[in-house]
Amino acid sequence: MSSLDHPAVAKVAAALAEAGRHDAAAGIRILPAEVRTAAQAAEALGVETGAIANSLVFRAVFADRTVPLLSLTSGAHRANTDTLAALVGAESVEKADPAFVREHTGQAIGGVAPVGHPAPVLTLVDTALQAYDTVWAAAGHAKSVFPTTFADLVAVTGGQPADVAS
Repeated sequence: MSSLDHPAVAKVAAALAEAGRHDAAAGIRILPAEVRTAAQAAEALGVETGAIANSLVFRAVFADRTVPLLSLTSGAHRANTDTLAALVGAESVEKADPAFVREHTGQAIGGVAPVGHPAPVLTLVDTALQAYDTVWAAAGHAKSVFPTTFADLVAVTGGQPADVAS
């Protein structure tokens, strides 16, 4: 099975197409090796690390529930969990384990895409990504990426633009 046939990649392509982003769905690129970090993805694509949208899934803890929080963070810096908590009104934001990530996204860490999840996920989109004409995001598998823009990430995810690193 090629990576394009991978079920998670197919869901991402379908979600992008359904959102009217046929060019992004058609632009899914399968890389020769897995790229589980922004630095690896940037090197494979020949772009700046900051142009990589890291899909970081956290556990947002509220008084009455815990929900997944997806931070689409520029590869140039790290998301600040205190800032993330303040942005969404959570008591705390914690690192999610691989089982939590897979349960809520249907995808494995290292290949989590901004879309294609079983249900909508609370999403923040790093405003630092605005600095790049083209932003690269994972497409559901650690070997797959697709080109997009900051504005499209906000639109397709229903995410909130935010400075996630301060």
